[in-house]
Amino acid sequence: MTKSKTLKVPESMQAVFNEVVAISNDFCKQHLNEEYAELARQMAATLARKRPSPLVNGRANSWAAGIIYTLGQVNFLFDKSQSPHMRADELCKRIGVSQQTAGGRAQKIREMLDIFQMHPDWTLPSRVDDNPIIWYLKVNGYIVDIRGMPREAQVVAFEKGLIPYIPADREERP
Repeated sequence: MTKSKTLKVPESMQAVFNEVVAISNDFCKQHLNEEYAELARQMAATLARKRPSPLVNGRANSWAAGIIYTLGQVNFLFDKSQSPHMRADELCKRIGVSQQTAGGRAQKIREMLDIFQMHPDWTLPSRVDDNPIIWYLKVNGYIVDIRGMPREAQVVAFEKGLIPYIPADREERP
């Protein structure tokens, strides 16, 4: 939760980054939403800052597909009960890469960035409230849902960067 998601990239990686982001932006605009587009830009920037950056090897569309595939895995894009929803093979076809290529890029991204399903740093903002991994913390040796703890405990967790906001300060949602 504390990782800063900046779009800064090394000058040497700017052109590759721009190419990958142009593809992911276009894809997300046509088939997903702005939340996916924003996280895809952040993930591309994170990969561009790696030393050495994996983005220098392979085609931009394969990296864009791998990034969106990874975000899809984190956020259940491939689950037809979710919205937006898209099958993995459809995602790959629309970007113009094989599912094997996109899956391979996604695996490399998950390994490099230590990403897993429901990863707090890569959860869509609209899904933060429903992601238990974000809210379950160890307090005095016990795993608790911080949303049910007193505001003071929530403030401490927020100040430590463990949660994205103080739940007690939010109005109840319908």
